Amino acid sequence: MGSCCARGYERFFGARVARRDARRYRRNGLDGTALRLVDEVGARGVEGATVLEPGGGVGAIELELLKRGADRATVVELSHGYDDAAADLAREAGAEERIERRHGDFVEQASLVGEADVVVMHRVVCCYPDPERLVGAAAERTRRLLALSFPRDTWWLRTGSRAANVFFRLIGGIETYIHHPDVVERSAERAGLTTVLHEPTSRIWRVAVFERR
Repeated sequence: MGSCCARGYERFFGARVARRDARRYRRNGLDGTALRLVDEVGARGVEGATVLEPGGGVGAIELELLKRGADRATVVELSHGYDDAAADLAREAGAEERIERRHGDFVEQASLVGEADVVVMHRVVCCYPDPERLVGAAAERTRRLLALSFPRDTWWLRTGSRAANVFFRLIGGIETYIHHPDVVERSAERAGLTTVLHEPTSRIWRVAVFERR
C-alpha cells in the first residue's frame, strides 16, 4: 500500500470512527458478517490459540475469540486512531494483557508479526489493491485457519465502487476494490491451505475459511 493511501487511511479511519465502532460493539456486539467469522473459527476449535488480525480496528473480533478460549491476539493496524478506543474495550473485558497492537502495512512489513494459529481479516481485502499479495501474506502466517470477509463480485457493487473511487481520488481518500472470489481462493490455496467454506452472507459480503491440513 502506497504512502498516500496509508495517509488517506489514517485520515478516514481515525479516532472518531474508532469511537463510533466501539459504541456500536458495546451496544450491539459484532456485525453479522464478523459474527459469522467468529462462529466459523470457533466451530473449528480456538481453545488456547493465538490469533492475528491485520486491519483489526478496535479489536472486537479478538475480544470475542478470547471469550471463546483463544489465548492471545495481535492486531496489525495502519491507523493509530483506533488505539485509545481499542485499549478501553480491552480494559473493560479484562483482556489488555492478552492483546498486542502493532502498526504498519501488514504486507510490506513482514517482520511485524510471526505466525499465529488463526488469521482473520474482516473487510480488509476490499481495501487492498493486490489481493494475491495480501491474502498470500495472511495465508503464509497461519498455522491452522485463515478466515476472511470481502465484498461479493456483483455488477452493482462494482458500479458503486467505481463511483465512490472517483470521489475518493478527488479528496485524497482511500479506494475500495472488488476482487473476484476465485483470485482470493487461489491466493490462499497457493500457500498450502484448503478451502472449507466460501459463501455469501448478505447482498454485499461473503466469507471464506481456509484450513491447513
